[in-house]
Amino acid sequence: MSRWGYFFKRLLLSIPVLFLVMTFIFIMLRMGPIDPVAARLGPEASGADAERMRERLGLYDPLWEQYLDFVWNFLTLDLGQSWVVQSERDVTTIIMNSGPPTLWLGFWAILLPLFIGIPLGFYAGLNPNTKGDYFATISAILWQSMPNFWLAIMILAVLRRTHGGGWLGFDWYTFGPELRSITGTPSLDFYETGWTEIFGVIPTPMTIDWGALAVDIKFILPPALVLGSASMAAEARIGRTAVLENINSNYVDTARAKGLKSRVIVWKHVFRNALIPLVPIISSEAFILIGGSVIIEYIFNINGLGNIFFRAMTQGDLPLAGALLFFFTVVIIFLNILQDFLYTIIDPRVGYDR
Repeated sequence: MSRWGYFFKRLLLSIPVLFLVMTFIFIMLRMGPIDPVAARLGPEASGADAERMRERLGLYDPLWEQYLDFVWNFLTLDLGQSWVVQSERDVTTIIMNSGPPTLWLGFWAILLPLFIGIPLGFYAGLNPNTKGDYFATISAILWQSMPNFWLAIMILAVLRRTHGGGWLGFDWYTFGPELRSITGTPSLDFYETGWTEIFGVIPTPMTIDWGALAVDIKFILPPALVLGSASMAAEARIGRTAVLENINSNYVDTARAKGLKSRVIVWKHVFRNALIPLVPIISSEAFILIGGSVIIEYIFNINGLGNIFFRAMTQGDLPLAGALLFFFTVVIIFLNILQDFLYTIIDPRVGYDR
């Protein structure tokens, strides 16, 4: 089977999953414990208002017709309006406005494990039973043993204690780029300031607002460190084990017998094969981000998709919660397809028919 044929097959297999998720959301909206009319109008609405709202929502139509309309609206990205969190506002608009902070948080939460966890694991694997190996292993175990919600509260408490030069000897909120408030949402407006284009097509950050960028990075680093801590520890431990397994393999002994330098063996052979077990860990970080961002954004008061989803679930805003659940499902399916594709690139032994 060709590469594109395999990719197309994976896309086809994802269609039933999407329909199952949409069916679950429909059942949750129509047959769940929350009455859509009562959620929209409140407990003090009159009977006439309730009847008009039921007619407006199409609740008197046959159930199969409601289901087809619901599926068609989701496939055309007509996700309806929020009931409670941002009443009468389009869900699509809410997602577009709340998405950038979550993407910014996810970007750094993935970047930190990639550039901290994997190098630590590879270093520990190349230098087993040394002080550096013990330090990296113990650090990874400690990071992985601390729950994200507890670590977030602890970090936030420590940072707030630095006002006036507390425990750390400096004020975190005024050291370097000054944060305007302890909590809030990063502005993310640095990418709109001063972008130029080459030949009218290629955007370049020649005149980017580096001050605003520094403020946003400083704001997002603590929650990103918390959110990526579990992945960072897992990548370090699995990376160490993978390097140890490969560096003692027969093909490495053969490469040494051929006279290849240690640097070539490590970079060309050991590291590439050690990345194979890390592929699902790296791609599954998005699953952790989707679940973890709900708690982390709520604790750090970041107005992102996770915080919106938490408020929608606790306040009974089912259209908004269902739309976010559908969005998260699409992201996870896409990452699963990307994971299978990366396997075929990194490991040539993986066949498309296996």
